[in-house]
Amino acid sequence: MSVATPGRIAYINARVLDPASGYDGPGEVLTSGEEIVDVGRKLFDGKLPADVEVVDCAGMCLSPGLIDMRVQLREPGEEHKESLKTACEAAVASGVTTMVSLPNTNPIMDDEPTLEFVARRARLLALTKVYCYGAVTKGLQGKELAEMGLLAKAGALAFTDATRAISDAQVMRRALQYCATFGLMIIQHPEEPTLATGVMNSGEIATRMGLSGIPREAEIIMLERDIRLVAMTGGRYHAAHISTADSVEIIAKAKADGLKVTCDTAPFYFALNELAVGDYRTFAKLSPPLRAEEDRRAIVEGLKSGVIDAVASDHAPQDSDSKRLPFPQAAFGGSGLETLLAVSLDLYHNEDMSLLDVLRRLTIAPAALLGLEAGRLAKGRKADLTVFDPDLGWKVIADKFKSKSKNSPFDGRPVQGRVLRTVVDGRTVFNDMPEAAPTAETKRAAKAR
Repeated sequence: MSVATPGRIAYINARVLDPASGYDGPGEVLTSGEEIVDVGRKLFDGKLPADVEVVDCAGMCLSPGLIDMRVQLREPGEEHKESLKTACEAAVASGVTTMVSLPNTNPIMDDEPTLEFVARRARLLALTKVYCYGAVTKGLQGKELAEMGLLAKAGALAFTDATRAISDAQVMRRALQYCATFGLMIIQHPEEPTLATGVMNSGEIATRMGLSGIPREAEIIMLERDIRLVAMTGGRYHAAHISTADSVEIIAKAKADGLKVTCDTAPFYFALNELAVGDYRTFAKLSPPLRAEEDRRAIVEGLKSGVIDAVASDHAPQDSDSKRLPFPQAAFGGSGLETLLAVSLDLYHNEDMSLLDVLRRLTIAPAALLGLEAGRLAKGRKADLTVFDPDLGWKVIADKFKSKSKNSPFDGRPVQGRVLRTVVDGRTVFNDMPEAAPTAETKRAAKAR
């Protein structure tokens, strides 16, 4: 499939937000082909060349495209839950221009051909950019290390056993040692599996509902063990979707001690607590489980302080048959792509963080963690852009999602913040911008052309 190279496009009348430089103010962006040619407060002064297409942002926010560092794509192997096509369509409708797939496909991404298959399929779709993680262990079985060196050469950005914790301490130690030698990163699902045998957060609510609980200590114990192994090996370690107050404290101390430790969380864990399970609501059955309110507040504080480096969607699509079951039998996971920006903007609307800081956790921070040349508005960078209205209110209706998965713990929730346009490599891949009335500046530009 050939994709036409876009010409020169001028984005004017925008509120430009670039977390990498710290700029938040009026501005304009000029792109040509796949790249950003210039960014400035007043590039054109109404005197646009004749060959430039004009996009009037009408005062809306223009930022780097979002980078989602934790997505389960389900293709190959489980296309009835999600296909690469539907995931990419959901992503671009959400302002995500880059996403990274976990390796728990079927077959598993523990060899080069599977990794290359996903990358090739993504290129053919020509929507959002898709990268992959490689498996740490063969078959995600936690026993024998995969060929991480070969997977890295094939394009794997980092290594993880996806939703399974690497529970064997010796295996984790060897993985960290190997990665320390070659500058690679291990991403852990921090959950002690022998403790994580329940279906929701342990506590009074689980007891009242008669459901088996997963204690907070399942996450805490695994993190504490792993931090010790990082200190032993000098490896680079990233904890995924942390959900407890103790986890924030453990990672803060590890960073203060100079260890190569980072982490992320998902909107589920700063916007919801265990009460969302409600009347056995399986849409809110997640892994890790939704925690108590004090943990939710601690996650917000961790984002504010910078202890938590990034926010990822933790998109874990399931088919309806897997979720519409009694709570103990229902599958873990929920759709997260199409609510990523709007729910993250709760942090801005609640005055917990500035808009620039929220976007930092969604753009330049994950890009830096994964070594991607993305997440910033600057000359020579790829033209991956998102235009959005941070104040536009709407109601999450999961049945209207572009994703095949209609299971969202945010279903029915009022939110603020809507993506209006998504641009990947200079190409508009999603456009929901209203037809703006011509301003004086656009009239001058049209006349000049």
